[in-house]
Amino acid sequence: MPVDPRAVRCLVDDDGCRGPVPDGSPIALCERHLAVAADWGAAEHGVTDVLPSPCVLCGSRLGVHHPSGWLCAVCEWRHGEVPDAELPSPRVDVVYYLRYDDRVKIGTTAQPRQRLGAIWHDELLAFERGDRTLEQRRHAQFAAERFARTEWFQLSDALRRHIAVVAAGVDDPWALHRRWVSEAVALRG
Repeated sequence: MPVDPRAVRCLVDDDGCRGPVPDGSPIALCERHLAVAADWGAAEHGVTDVLPSPCVLCGSRLGVHHPSGWLCAVCEWRHGEVPDAELPSPRVDVVYYLRYDDRVKIGTTAQPRQRLGAIWHDELLAFERGDRTLEQRRHAQFAAERFARTEWFQLSDALRRHIAVVAAGVDDPWALHRRWVSEAVALRG
């Protein structure tokens, strides 16, 4: 709730300020002391802004600027650092949900671009981080919808609801996968 500047003076009185509080101020501080508080907050917590160039790991343009430099807001990779090209890409297993007509394939891979490029499909519905164990659990969970001896399932209401939960808040499954890979790179240093 904004402070009424006519009724309140700056709370800071160690330097004898007690200056006027600007209209709409969330706390009773004069402009000079609001600026000091904002500078402190930026130094302590960083300022979210556009990175000078896309993150080399995940491609995000959103960063957090700290006095010590920039961090990617998505994967927290330090802007300007280059991943060690001699190290292999980290393994990130995913369970994928592909739609073709009224069927869904539930499979797993550590190389989704290569794998999905080899499967005829209409749409990538979602990625779920996990390996064969999770894939087998999903196959058992939707066994009633499964086409015999395949990884294809009838697109039922139950399967739709599950995919909606997995995909909730994710506009682009590939961006989510890039974030997982970049997090894995960042974790290994």
